[in-house]
Amino acid sequence: MSNDPNTTVLLCPGQGAQHVGMAKAWHDARPVAADTFRQAGDALGFDLGKLCFEGPEDQLNRTDMAQVAIYTASVACHRALVETGVVDDGQLTAGLSLGEFTALHLAGAFDFLTGLELVKLRGQAMQDAAELTESSMVALVGADEAQALALCEEALDDLENQGDEVLVPANFNCPGQVVISGSLKACERGEAVADKMGLRSTQLPVAGAFHSPLMQPAADRLAEALDRADWQPPRAEVMSNVTAEPHGDDIGSIKKRLVEQLTHPVRWSKSMQHVIETYPKARLIELAPGKVLSGLMRRIDRKTKVENFAAPG
Repeated sequence: MSNDPNTTVLLCPGQGAQHVGMAKAWHDARPVAADTFRQAGDALGFDLGKLCFEGPEDQLNRTDMAQVAIYTASVACHRALVETGVVDDGQLTAGLSLGEFTALHLAGAFDFLTGLELVKLRGQAMQDAAELTESSMVALVGADEAQALALCEEALDDLENQGDEVLVPANFNCPGQVVISGSLKACERGEAVADKMGLRSTQLPVAGAFHSPLMQPAADRLAEALDRADWQPPRAEVMSNVTAEPHGDDIGSIKKRLVEQLTHPVRWSKSMQHVIETYPKARLIELAPGKVLSGLMRRIDRKTKVENFAAPG
């Protein structure tokens, strides 16, 4: 356990934090942030800043666009905060789903453009996998892990040809908020079971069943890309979404966990509990583009404060 009050924990948002106008204030306020967007746009071959700042929203929300946009916005924000002396590089980094790639970059595991290329491929591969099967995700309000598992099992038992159906827990975001993921018929049956169990449920506007076995084609493509990338051992601790513990410096293990993340649940609530217990006096900072992680922390541990930098303070 670390009681050093100077410890900085950097929290990196995942998909869902994107919005039209994201990180524009950083872009306009700090040349280093503007340069980050320009660098990303040059590498991607289109004006990423224009998409982030002006939309259209439906294009920005596409999995293959949202992931590169969020990654770039978070890095631009971090570079500006470091340049102005607001933060150092951080002793620990943690990112929700996609944000784990941002966290690894900030810890020095790969450079910005390598991360951008990985995130681009990850987003495209997830979008492609989502289009192979009718699938969705459902948020459950008031559920714990045991209830989510029981709900998925009952929903699948209720379906004919259940061998073709998938329904699994996908995100443990905070106490009382679990997301399940799977084939469309299974998700729809899951909503009916949730109602019977007295749980509120909402089908999410996503491209497909992320963090479920239906993402295996994307996981296979990501594994190949991770093996081609140039890696360095992280210079800071980085939390794994799959294990809810720090990765360590074994690059082979890091790559394995990143691949598993696409088909396994994201354990964000447990990850944050680890951070709180290990660094009880740390300064927690949420990078641009949104305030999702600050909101989740209020449900995980109301006493733990997160400084949000969606825009310059």
